[in-house]
Amino acid sequence: MRTRFAPSPTGFLHVGGLRTALYAYLMAKQTKGEFILRIEDTDQTRSIPGAVENILKTLHWAGINPDEGVVLEQGTVSSKGVKGPYIQSQRIEIYRKYADELIKKGAAYRCFCSTERLEQMRTQQQARKEAPMYDRLCCSLAKEEVEKKVKAGKPHVIRMLIPRSEKITFEDDIRGLLTFMGHTVDDQVLLKSDGFPTYHLAHVIDDHLMDIDIVIRGEEWLSSLPKHLLLFQNLGWKPPRYAHVPLLLNKDKTKLSKREGTVAVEEYISKGYLPEAFINFLALLGWNPGTTDEIFPLDGLIENFSLERVQKAGAVFDTEKLDWLEGQWIRRIPLKEFAQRIQPCVSEKFKAAANDRDFSKKASLIQERLTFLPEAAEMMSFFYKEPAVTMELLVNEKQKVNEKTAAEVIPALIETLSGVNEKEWTEETLKSALLKLADEKGFSKGQILWPLRAALTGLPYSPGAFEVASALGKKTVLARLESALAR
Repeated sequence: MRTRFAPSPTGFLHVGGLRTALYAYLMAKQTKGEFILRIEDTDQTRSIPGAVENILKTLHWAGINPDEGVVLEQGTVSSKGVKGPYIQSQRIEIYRKYADELIKKGAAYRCFCSTERLEQMRTQQQARKEAPMYDRLCCSLAKEEVEKKVKAGKPHVIRMLIPRSEKITFEDDIRGLLTFMGHTVDDQVLLKSDGFPTYHLAHVIDDHLMDIDIVIRGEEWLSSLPKHLLLFQNLGWKPPRYAHVPLLLNKDKTKLSKREGTVAVEEYISKGYLPEAFINFLALLGWNPGTTDEIFPLDGLIENFSLERVQKAGAVFDTEKLDWLEGQWIRRIPLKEFAQRIQPCVSEKFKAAANDRDFSKKASLIQERLTFLPEAAEMMSFFYKEPAVTMELLVNEKQKVNEKTAAEVIPALIETLSGVNEKEWTEETLKSALLKLADEKGFSKGQILWPLRAALTGLPYSPGAFEVASALGKKTVLARLESALAR
């Protein structure tokens, strides 16, 4: 199947847009087809420089690379394929040609109404509690009068003529059988007064000429579907399949918006989310595999995805679930690769980390605790600098460690660990020696381990005391305990 993603270059790519692109990509790959990227920039006033590059870089980050259309090659935006141009502002003459054809067929007409008249008309309709719709004043103009106005250069738009008595039915791949009555559909503007098409005309023409088999888009376009189906019908073309995916919602079930939270993919990239985790998360927003499985790499999504299991109801954008998936994907990274990926950010803050032969071993202590790769520098800080240990950190009410207990435990730790042979300085040896100390002195496990871990790391959360002590080595451990005792 040939599928497409057709964003407008109006800013950073929206998370909902990336989900739409993902679903279209999965359908293409599942059927050994092509995924096309088209840029819909006919609203020139909203187009932002650099937006196309951002869209392409975001898709590349997510592993969703177009097979055809607008692509990014060696950092430069270019086109790939024989059905272009793939940027709508470069296809204006094509749209005008088909708009004229619709007029000749009696399926569209020229409208010369001013903005002021249209606003007055809508105000009066709202006062009468009627749905705002064009009143077709220009539809009754004589052919000669229309030609005269056009020749005089009077500004106008081209509207489609909706058959008011017609019933339009269609089988949506997600919504099932849909029915629309013609009298509820407005005479949509197809070509604006500046000669640029609206989305309605442009996407119908492009999807036909580019041989698109299925259009996957947000449910906000459902009300426009009858207009699009009529355009295909009036142009004598078979429409593609349509699948309208559910909206993304905030936790309070309102539509996901900038006012409620982060909606640009760029911001999630900046926060350090892994593309594997983010794509996994987006796939599950509105789709379920029919199993208890929740971890899906991209090839797993290609194998398992189906529109039949996409729900109709809106999907809640739950960042807690996203963070959980991020953690799961962090754990899946092989240790060697994990160490390689975090070493640059740790080395940026601590130069000694760049040539640390034991970096992988140290990195292994934080992999289970990390949510974002950039957190690694802070979590590994105690390996490369003397921690700032405070009395507030050494005491812990939950572990029943007060100042008096800490003052008793730390000297006992120094005495016990001084007696451990440096050649036998391992996690198991340290564990055995410290648990024996707790038993002999009548301390709980927490009363022994909390002061030790706090003294060694200076952090409220860190890997376990045995692992940290083993990785730091005897000399460093004793020095830090002496420093803590002095406090």
